[in-house]
Amino acid sequence: MPLHLGETFGQIDIYLFDQLLRGRIRPGMRVLDAGCGGGRNLVFLLREGYDVVACDAEPGAIEDVRRLAARLAPALPASNFRVERIEGMTFESESVDAVVSSAVLHFARDEAQFEAMVHEMWRVLRPRGIMFARLASTIGIESEVRPLGARRFRLPDGSDRFLVDADRLSAAERTLGAERLDPLKTTVVQNQRSMTTWVIRKP
Repeated sequence: MPLHLGETFGQIDIYLFDQLLRGRIRPGMRVLDAGCGGGRNLVFLLREGYDVVACDAEPGAIEDVRRLAARLAPALPASNFRVERIEGMTFESESVDAVVSSAVLHFARDEAQFEAMVHEMWRVLRPRGIMFARLASTIGIESEVRPLGARRFRLPDGSDRFLVDADRLSAAERTLGAERLDPLKTTVVQNQRSMTTWVIRKP
């Protein structure tokens, strides 16, 4: 009996699904989910035999992912899934083909932590590897957010987040020497928040 779509793909980010459809993230690749939470973006990758590694600062999240992996990809060792912060990962340099960071970077407390997270994800990425990030931004809601300092803003929904804009992402690309693979794609959710998709490749 065919699997239901939800069983096959889980609650995968639709923009990450787009990268799969376009062949940017392919079977056989080693994929890191940086800030994986409970593994909503990992169901398809685990089911299809990708070499998945992941980290999250929350021990409960990693326990959930280990249970998920034990069910869908029992050959993967539990050590692939680590309780650690993105800016302090212990994965080897240039050891993964793709890095996924979905709804994580906007939890940076300031510029220094944001830069540390981005540079650490770049460190573990192999040459020609891609980094996919979905993060909150000011794009399209510039007049709706209130600056708090250190690039943190109060959003209309009442939350405080570290927000980027197009110039900040371009500056990061220059520092990394990255190639942008897609135009920035931003979704504004009823003027409450704005989520931008950022996809870059390592030279």
